[in-house]
Amino acid sequence: MANKKKQVEREVLGFLGVGLDNTDEHQRVTRAEHFFLVGGSEETHERMQDTAIRFDEQLKDRGKTLRETEAEEALDMLRKAMEE
Repeated sequence: MANKKKQVEREVLGFLGVGLDNTDEHQRVTRAEHFFLVGGSEETHERMQDTAIRFDEQLKDRGKTLRETEAEEALDMLRKAMEE
């Protein structure tokens, strides 16, 4: 009997955003439905927040939940949200 590899379905449960350019010692943390964002300068943290908002808008426009979205599609959406 041939060995059958069990196909593992990748699932995205959420995203972690980490900003490393903080110089003012302020601790920035944002929790959103699909994102956990930590650190960064004020500007960097704000960009991460904007990306999270744009990602959520794309998800709503598609009428899907994150769990219903394939991993590659979710990553494409994240890339697009980061570029806007």
